[in-house]
Amino acid sequence: MSVVSAYFICGSREEAERISTALVEERLAACCNILGECHSIYRWDGAVERAAEVPVIAKTRSDMADALIARVSEMHSYDNPAIVVWPIDRLPLDYARWVENNSGNGPFSDTA
Repeated sequence: MSVVSAYFICGSREEAERISTALVEERLAACCNILGECHSIYRWDGAVERAAEVPVIAKTRSDMADALIARVSEMHSYDNPAIVVWPIDRLPLDYARWVENNSGNGPFSDTA
């Protein structure tokens, strides 16, 4: 089983909901967790910036990660969105199967 988490930041809750809904509807993610607003401090165009942003954690199969990154990038309002994929070291077998069955259209595409 190969399940990963994709973490990305959105500029608003509406953007997070729009992107997350598309990822689940298009089976690029089995689910997305939209977290509470965070406050980011970062360097952009040579200046230190501050912004309120909304983090999202999506769970998907590792073979879907590149497609998920591409889709988030396509839909995102930022020129250079922060999207990272983290491996999941351990998880319950039933949950892993559920993620694999609900993301992608490959060999696990029968809905659990």
